[in-house]
Amino acid sequence: MSRGIFVTGTDTGVGKTIVAATLARLLRMNGVKVGVMKPVTSGCREVSGELVSDDALLLCQAAGVPFAEDVAPYRLREALAPAEAAECDGVRIDVSAIKASFTRLAASCDYIIVEGAGGLMVPLSGGVLIADLARELGLPLLVVARPGLGTINHSVLTCFAAQQMGLQVAGVIVNNMPEHPNKAEKGASHQIGSLCGAPILGIWPQRNEVDEMAIVDELAAWLDGQAETTIVLRELGV
Repeated sequence: MSRGIFVTGTDTGVGKTIVAATLARLLRMNGVKVGVMKPVTSGCREVSGELVSDDALLLCQAAGVPFAEDVAPYRLREALAPAEAAECDGVRIDVSAIKASFTRLAASCDYIIVEGAGGLMVPLSGGVLIADLARELGLPLLVVARPGLGTINHSVLTCFAAQQMGLQVAGVIVNNMPEHPNKAEKGASHQIGSLCGAPILGIWPQRNEVDEMAIVDELAAWLDGQAETTIVLRELGV
């Protein structure tokens, strides 16, 4: 098993890329040679005839590594579930090809961060799910959840499904907590920690900057200044 983590979410749009990039930046700041991977990206933009994964580029920038094909082997045009987006592009997502890319990346770093697509039950091809990919790569999960109403159900279901499928859940990060949370947002993290069977590894504040790299830098600096971060990194196997 490689030293690393597979970042998944309770849903799409919960901030997996920011969390993954921030952790990559934090590790780099602390002298860890970190690798990053975004195996499948839907909704890529086209530049000079090539599809570009902005998520993968952010991860590379945060980790201080150049972009390579192995970082984002499947870049798909349509903003759909990967299996559907791949079908639109006439592509079949091959987990063995992703694993080969992962193996090459993992061999050149001390720790690798892999970001999934959407949540665990997102289909890649046929009956193959994101959860199957995480299991194939042999990585524990870091679950990213949002604060607010509905997140307890989504978070508990995600952790329960992971455990039923034989996946280790290293912990949960509640992302984008508002500066002035409402009652549901205040109580969600405690309930998630009590019910998920996995520790809460952080409640990350909401950032409103437009530039994503600026958000990553701010969050990484914030984490680097907290005594608890050493414990969090230990839980993530760093």
